[in-house]
Amino acid sequence: MKANPVLPDMATIMEVVEETSNIKTFRVRFNDENVMKNFTFEPGQVGQLSIFGIGESTFVINSSPTRMDYLQFSVMRVGEVTSRIHQLKVGDSVGVRAPLGNAFPTEEMKGQDVTFIGGGIGMAPLRTLLVYMLDNRDDYGKITLLYGARSPQDLSYQEDIAEWIERDDIDVVLTVDNPDEEWGKKPYEKAGLIPNVLKEINPDNKGYAVTCGPPIMIKFTLMALNELGFKDDKILTTLEKRMKCGVGLCGRCNIGDKYVCVDGPVFKYSELQELPNEL
Repeated sequence: MKANPVLPDMATIMEVVEETSNIKTFRVRFNDENVMKNFTFEPGQVGQLSIFGIGESTFVINSSPTRMDYLQFSVMRVGEVTSRIHQLKVGDSVGVRAPLGNAFPTEEMKGQDVTFIGGGIGMAPLRTLLVYMLDNRDDYGKITLLYGARSPQDLSYQEDIAEWIERDDIDVVLTVDNPDEEWGKKPYEKAGLIPNVLKEINPDNKGYAVTCGPPIMIKFTLMALNELGFKDDKILTTLEKRMKCGVGLCGRCNIGDKYVCVDGPVFKYSELQELPNEL
């Protein structure tokens, strides 16, 4: 950890990708090349992006530590800070405090099948782990991705999806709540709620399941995974609930005796069951 973990490092925006009508992806590099060269993180860890005079918000680092040309953050426009971040362009500066929090247990997951279940912007934390596993493909078993959104236009990471679909070492299923006339013509395109499609594709329950999305989607996806027979300690999800300082000082993100920013944001379902129902 840095000597002053609440002091951001300045970074420059190298590229902006418009994922959907309200989600943009920002690729940044630290201005100090030594900071960039020495920066390390693990899949699942998060960072704080700050706009001076406006504030800061928490976002997962959704690039992979196997690819360090830049750090990637995807931002959904939902409030003052995120609206201001959405106004940033290539060449603009942003403050970055990272890495923060824990990570996915990539060592523990080696040799195991992994099923990814993402909804909307919840695909961001799954992306970092998925890219990491694909870049270390021999270390992991069968990989399945189920990604859903309200409509085809609300699916992020279209370039990634096109690449993943072409690969023969990952099974991809896409689903939307509101299909248009073109949707459903390809074998990997489904219509329906994520938990229902998950039960339909019925992945092998001996491996890991990793899920993230809107709270209501996570709730019913966890129920579906239980119904399918996945073990609680092999179901993983990630939270960014109320994170503010990111280092366990302000207490804004506590759930029971846990601090999401320090003890999370990655939790096993078995850990979540021990916490108060505040999610």
